[in-house]
Amino acid sequence: MQQAKLLLNCCAPARESVRKASSGMARRGPLANKVALVTASTDGIGFAIARRLARDGAHVVVSSRKQQNVDRAVAALQGEGLSVVGTVCHVGKAEDRERLVATAVNLHGGIDILVSNAAVNPFFGNIMDATEEMWDKLWMDKEREESIKETMQITRIGKPDECAGIVSFLCSEDASYITGETVVVGGGTPSRL
Repeated sequence: MQQAKLLLNCCAPARESVRKASSGMARRGPLANKVALVTASTDGIGFAIARRLARDGAHVVVSSRKQQNVDRAVAALQGEGLSVVGTVCHVGKAEDRERLVATAVNLHGGIDILVSNAAVNPFFGNIMDATEEMWDKLWMDKEREESIKETMQITRIGKPDECAGIVSFLCSEDASYITGETVVVGGGTPSRL
């Protein structure tokens, strides 16, 4: 990780010109020519965040533990005309994290935005190791889902896109005077994970 920090520091003066050149044209939007790195971003909330940041003008680097997931996400986002690249990254492995940072630095000259979407779930252990079957079981029980919805003021399960807007806002200049806040996107849920 020390090498990644050195790479970020040495590239600072060249960032602006590299970023503009990397897209082939000047970008527009509240995040124009910013570089965003989003972990665990090929599906669900991470994918929605990556899409929103790119739609708002950022050059986005997506990642997943599996190459086929990276390829699928990059193709979908580039198919929308968005500036996106991707690489395999298991955030639990130092060499993968270094490669992820190096990808952003080498292609775009640095990183302005880091969204750490990978997480740990104590019930399943490392969330990155949870299988699709585990996730399906979590929501397969309609009774459990209904009891969760009853505790929410909005009384429905949220959608990934509903998390993306606040992330983009907090990464923009519009939020430049906001510090040390926790914004919960939870439909009015009275408890936290």
